[in-house]
Amino acid sequence: MNILLTSVGRRAYFIHYFKNALNCSGLVHAANSDQTYAMQIADKCTCTPLIYDSNYINYLIDYCLKNEIKAIIPLFDIDLPILAKSKSKFAELGIQVIVSDYETTQTCNDKWKTYQFLVSIGVPTPKSFISLRDCLEASNNNTLCFPLIIKPRWGMGSIGIYQADNLLELDILYKKTQRDISSTYLKYESSVDLESSVIIQEKLIGEEYGIDVLNDLNGNFLTCVPKRKIAMRAGETDSAVIVDDRELCILGKKIATTLNHVANLDLDCFLVNGIYYVLEMNCRFGGQYPFSHMAGANFPKAIVNMLRGEQVNIDTLHATSGTIGIKDIEPKILVINTTKI
Repeated sequence: MNILLTSVGRRAYFIHYFKNALNCSGLVHAANSDQTYAMQIADKCTCTPLIYDSNYINYLIDYCLKNEIKAIIPLFDIDLPILAKSKSKFAELGIQVIVSDYETTQTCNDKWKTYQFLVSIGVPTPKSFISLRDCLEASNNNTLCFPLIIKPRWGMGSIGIYQADNLLELDILYKKTQRDISSTYLKYESSVDLESSVIIQEKLIGEEYGIDVLNDLNGNFLTCVPKRKIAMRAGETDSAVIVDDRELCILGKKIATTLNHVANLDLDCFLVNGIYYVLEMNCRFGGQYPFSHMAGANFPKAIVNMLRGEQVNIDTLHATSGTIGIKDIEPKILVINTTKI
């Protein structure tokens, strides 16, 4: 069984994870819009058109048919709704796309919809606004206090994220975030509602936590792995320790059974005055997953087992609490080769 990882970027470790999961019973293909080291170590790779290119889906279909790809696993937020819309098109050709349905990808990618979803199921989350006027009104009524976090409503990484400590900064940085959106790839998803493409949230001050939540391919809950984040870099977890926290596990299961996402869900949380708040949800493998993997959980193997119609071994889902992980930076020589076929 051959697997294609799309928008692989710099996540070379996922190539290794899926190669090990397949155990020589298939090839791991990597796709990206430009050359990366992760593509270089894949069994085969291809440079695709940009995700929003009108030929993107047809290009992937053609590549999958030529290389007998049976499953596609996207690793980038922008990829999720595009592939979700074409999920049935791939399925007709015998290709399974491991992505949630379109509405679920929108609930996760759109931070305003994330906020509304969490409020609707009673999960604590920071007060949020997509109207500067509503935010100012709340501030004037003393129901909202500085500092505030301003960021793209459809955002990724650390692009366009600022902290406002007063009203003057709020006005200036709100406009700055709007400019950041219009000058980066964030403009594509934000084009749905440019007038409301910025979200303002109260800043949570406390310890940061994360949860990897795994559902099966039909959206049924399997397990979750909570962790305390020790260090962050550019919006991604740089170091973390696996924790045995029943409350976080209950929280992860509650969200998973309501959202019914497919495969991995990445949750970002804060512990504030003894209460866990959920800040963001990503219905894909996130930057914190390697720490779950280092601790013994093996979600890629579980996914491969499910694709084969096999039962997932309980040991595959278990992570050892107390395991501390840290990411490293290792320079690599890039061999320029646009396509390995």
